[in-house]
This record gives sequence, C-alpha cells and structure tokens, in this order.
Amino acid sequence: MKLDVIKLDGGKAGDIELSEDLFGLEPRADILHRVVRWQRNNAQAGTHKVKTRSETSYSTKKIYRQKGTGGARHGDRNAPIFRKGGIYKGPTPRSHGHDLPKKFRKLGLRHALSAKAKAGELVVIEDAAAEGKTAALAKQVANLGWKRALVIDGASVNEGFLKAAKNIEGLDILPTMGANVYDILKRDTLVITKSGVEALEARLK
Repeated sequence: MKLDVIKLDGGKAGDIELSEDLFGLEPRADILHRVVRWQRNNAQAGTHKVKTRSETSYSTKKIYRQKGTGGARHGDRNAPIFRKGGIYKGPTPRSHGHDLPKKFRKLGLRHALSAKAKAGELVVIEDAAAEGKTAALAKQVANLGWKRALVIDGASVNEGFLKAAKNIEGLDILPTMGANVYDILKRDTLVITKSGVEALEARLK
C-alpha cells in the first residue's frame, strides 16, 4: 500500500510503499487484547501485602480461660475473627506477569500497525528533527492536527526533537525498539518516520 510522506511543516515529501505484511492485515481484537493484557500484567508492581495473624502487633496471650465463661473458645486477639486481627488468605507480593510467545508478540505489533493504517490514523513523516525549541514544534504539531500522537523514529531519536517534545502534552516519542502495542493503540495518531518504517520492517520481517 502507498502512503504520502509529509514534512513537519505540512509540506509533501513524496510517497512510500508500505509492506502489506505489516500495515495491510485485517486487525483482530483477540490478538491485540492478549498482547495488551500481557504488557499491562508485566507492568503491574504486585507489591500488595496484608498482615497475617503471625504478623499483627498484639499480645499472644489467651484472652480468657477455655471453659466456664459462657462465651466462645478463643486464643489470642490476632485471630482473623477479631477487629485489627490478621487477614486470612489476603494478597501477598507476587508477579502478575505471564509468558507470551515472541512470535505472537510480533504478530500483535503487526496487527496494531494495521489497525492504525485501516482507521486512517497513520502518518508517515520524512524525519523527526527539531532544534530543541518547544514553541516551534508545538506550533507545527497544532497545525498538523495531532492532539494525542505517538512518534516512532528509527534506531535512535533525534535529541533536539526529544527535548522540544518533552513539554508538549499528548506527544510521545519512541525509538523503533520501543514500539509496542499498548502505546500504539493508546494514541489517536500514529506517526512514523521513513527510517522508522524501514526499521520496523526489518524488526518484524
């Protein structure tokens, strides 16, 4: 499939032939869901923790004698039945991550790129270069109509562009190796440089 290439100032810079294997697939929600779930679960800290009856700060003395009180039998106040006692079978620190085959992750990225292309939310620019001035880049981004955009560059990101984009709300920049399904789907517009397209095709071939 062919797509027009533009410059940051809005001018045309020719066109580019995009691989059908990356940008021409019929997007499948089930594949995208599995990859996004894998990403978010791996990102979860899993630091949740409650105190069990052996960890609560209270006396371990039996609260009253076993027999003759007319009440139920009890040991110490750390038991889960009491207020401020230990929690029974509560959450403990653990990893929420699970495995997903590398081939499936690559497939998910292809489907994410294809989803953006099919929705008309894919833009290819000549390069992502700036002098490091936020005001100038913000004006260009506003003129292009990008409100929530992800820019994917080649193997490395231009330092001036990265510096200028840091204070622009809704604009994210990633190198090719940082491209992922969650960030692509999260943004309204996917912007890829020509070098980024070449690097993605090499990574996902």
